[in-house]
Amino acid sequence: MSIRAVFFDLYGTLINIETNEEMEEIYRGISHYLTYHRVFMNRREVRERYFAILKEGKRQSAERYPEIDVEAIWHTLLVQENSKPLKGRAKLARELARLHRGLSRTRLERYDGVKRILKSVQESYRMATVSDAQRCFALPEMRALGIKKYFDVRVISGDYGYRKPDPRLFTMAAEQLEVAPHETIYVGNDMYRDIYGAQQAGMKTIFVDSNQGSKSYNDVVPDYYARDLYQVLDGIGFLALKHADGDD
Repeated sequence: MSIRAVFFDLYGTLINIETNEEMEEIYRGISHYLTYHRVFMNRREVRERYFAILKEGKRQSAERYPEIDVEAIWHTLLVQENSKPLKGRAKLARELARLHRGLSRTRLERYDGVKRILKSVQESYRMATVSDAQRCFALPEMRALGIKKYFDVRVISGDYGYRKPDPRLFTMAAEQLEVAPHETIYVGNDMYRDIYGAQQAGMKTIFVDSNQGSKSYNDVVPDYYARDLYQVLDGIGFLALKHADGDD
């Protein structure tokens, strides 16, 4: 069988992202914004409550690799403050999740060559992204950078309560595209979350050595090592030929 699909990690592979959730300015801004919704908390209270709810959510999770829904964090905070009726709370929770993300972001840009590479891959393969992220901000960020249109399927960990390297995320994307894991190449920048996770799901892997992510994990070895994103096309060609020849 031939390679039919190529899946990509998002942040650290296609998108150069930097965030810092420790900055006091984030929680000052949110504190000020909350006053327009009759919620009165100072920045210290907002910060402490946010991280306390986050920590408790992870503690209560039964998952091996727990992922938290950030909208749920803000929704819980609003419930604790008795703010808004149920319908209004959900909308405000999403706004707060996006505001928190926007204020914590210090960099958001495509890596060099991303659109050219995605366009080239799209000509021959079906594509999906499997990402540790939150839908409420991942999709708008993909759209803002002009890459959302390239992906038929977008599996985002925040929707499921668990994150990579859980193989279920990878197999879920394959099922949605109606391809088998062994017909799929996964491209990522983290040896643990991306390469190990995809290999556990039965996929071929390309490791991209970017400015982010774990460079090693135990004895995990990718099927192809790309020094940068430009070498991904070479890696796909190499693995596709190798797979077609039946050399696994």
